[in-house]
Amino acid sequence: MMRMREQTNAEDQALQRAEEQERLLLRLASIPLMTLIIIICSHIAIPTSPLGIPITMQTLGVLLCALALGPRLGFASIVLYIAMGILGVGVFGEGEAGLPVLLGQTGGYLLGFLFCQPVAHAMIKRPNATIRGWLAIFAAGIAVHMVVFLFGVPWLHWIHTIDEHAQALSWRESIELGFIVFIPGMLLKTGIATVLGVLLLPSVAKRIW
Repeated sequence: MMRMREQTNAEDQALQRAEEQERLLLRLASIPLMTLIIIICSHIAIPTSPLGIPITMQTLGVLLCALALGPRLGFASIVLYIAMGILGVGVFGEGEAGLPVLLGQTGGYLLGFLFCQPVAHAMIKRPNATIRGWLAIFAAGIAVHMVVFLFGVPWLHWIHTIDEHAQALSWRESIELGFIVFIPGMLLKTGIATVLGVLLLPSVAKRIW
């Protein structure tokens, strides 16, 4: 009887180790996978005038990253995305690349991608690690976008203030051109992320969180 119990315990421990290894591999694989999704979304772009800041699906990828991976893995995925862009891979909006993009008028939005990651996780995760309902997911989507805009709009205004070759912008113009014009897209992308979140997040949370 004792041997049978020991054998059962050994089998349970082996199964647990295998599950932990599988979860670790899945977590590691999810980082470049979400980076790839953000890259694909970044290439779906509609230029706007007069500044040329494109309306893209980029923040949909960033939002899905924040919802699915949580703060640490999501942060790592965004770091990978930005690092690829700085190194010259055309991953930014409209296929742009290079450090000048990060230091240019849209650099604040890219930095916002980093700092919005914990927000969604905090809003959708219950204390028992289950997922809250669709309203919380939608609210998290809006909050993620707002964090991005909180970094993006002041940065846009600052760049157009210090760059003598750029069109000077008042705060009102910066808000209109850097935020207001993107509100319809924000609502659309948040709606898409909410539907995907309701369908997929419970399963994703069990496997990755």
